[in-house]
Amino acid sequence: MFSGFDYGTSNCAMGIISPNTSSQVQLLALEQGKAFMPSTLYALERELICEQVGFNIHNSELKQEFLTLRANALAQARRIRQQESLDSGDQSLFFGRAGFEEYYDFPEEGYFVKSPKSFLGASGLRPEQVFFFEDIVTAMMQNVKQQAEKSAAAQGINSAIEHTVIGRPVNFQGLNAEQSNKQAIDILTIAAKRAGFKSVEFLFEPIAAGLNFEAELSEDKTVLVVDIGGGTTDCAMVRMGPNHKNQEQRQQDFIGHSGERVGGNDLDITLAGQCLMPLFGMGTELKNGKPISTKTFLDAVATNDISAQSNFNSLQTELYLDQLVRDCAEPELIKRFVKLRDDKQNHHLVRSSEQCKIGLSNDQEHQVDLSYIEKDFSEQISRERFAEAVNRPVEKMAALMDEAIKQAGCKPDLVYVTGGSGQSPVIRKAIKQKMGDVDVVDGDHFGSVASGLTVWAERLYC
Repeated sequence: MFSGFDYGTSNCAMGIISPNTSSQVQLLALEQGKAFMPSTLYALERELICEQVGFNIHNSELKQEFLTLRANALAQARRIRQQESLDSGDQSLFFGRAGFEEYYDFPEEGYFVKSPKSFLGASGLRPEQVFFFEDIVTAMMQNVKQQAEKSAAAQGINSAIEHTVIGRPVNFQGLNAEQSNKQAIDILTIAAKRAGFKSVEFLFEPIAAGLNFEAELSEDKTVLVVDIGGGTTDCAMVRMGPNHKNQEQRQQDFIGHSGERVGGNDLDITLAGQCLMPLFGMGTELKNGKPISTKTFLDAVATNDISAQSNFNSLQTELYLDQLVRDCAEPELIKRFVKLRDDKQNHHLVRSSEQCKIGLSNDQEHQVDLSYIEKDFSEQISRERFAEAVNRPVEKMAALMDEAIKQAGCKPDLVYVTGGSGQSPVIRKAIKQKMGDVDVVDGDHFGSVASGLTVWAERLYC
């Protein structure tokens, strides 16, 4: 059986062509009956991720290769189990919503990662870091594949999912794009093979989203697909319609594309930095009247930046904050910041920012609940304040539209917007201002990529 696999920055989804639904694309339930599983992992100890991966590799050749490559890490995992008195049957990894729940309950005890896809193309990763991300992605893919197959089996579809098309952004990172893309694709390919997929192909995410939309067109159009995902924004100018969709070779229809690592996560992080970090002392002054550097505050919320997180969690930052409490004019705010750091609540803060962004899609104001920091602690944020805070990343998204149109050398007949953050009125306003009188239509903001990947998988594997 084949699938389309949206291994997304914010959510994962997997689609199949189900014989039970008249050969239509079906997104399989992955968690609590839902087709979308948040891209999160929580481990009781980070060393146990490698152990879980090895246990769930079923291909004997790949398993032996992995056990040899990770011999030292696996030995360390066994020591951790002995030290922590963890039985082999005890659950050590939690995914999706369960991962969030474990992190909220025990933030300072385990290892939590959200949106690992954001890190895969990072420059300067050491070999051991690449291996670690391979293991994180493999563990998540193993879980998604297992849950998808259980969901299919519950419908009487008992075939293993052995072939897949995985979505990829145009560029995983803005700098050193070619090298970055190769590193990320290599990690995803290795992880998919260890997760049990016998064959793996990739397709640009905006093109996948466009394939799903194309089935609805009754006449040929030149469409600008704008896919605003969690980690990246990708744009593609595509010729679509009845005279195009059944062609086996579609390269000539993809006439422009652009992409950059700026997406929904950047809106969340920017909002947290601009509107929430002042509650923890950012923007205040030292006793001598000089301003406090913003770097450590922005590092705290830059949860998609390995270097920033390393700096924030370093001993140097701990000593700096201890000194800052003594030197600043408002020490209580810095003490609040120190508590957030000690309790490892910075991911929770960015999650609160994300929920605020979502809330402002429907409401003019949103009350950000920060009671996990202090009792009865919250902050009111308006849509206007949000728009002002995220102006820079939104401008970058709009510039990517210009780039794709310039490559194509023509104006689109319509704009098709997909991706979770595409629902934001702030982004929709920016798109309308950029495109003028060109019609802007909405797709399935969460399922279009997975559905399009499944359509492409059917063409490749049937």
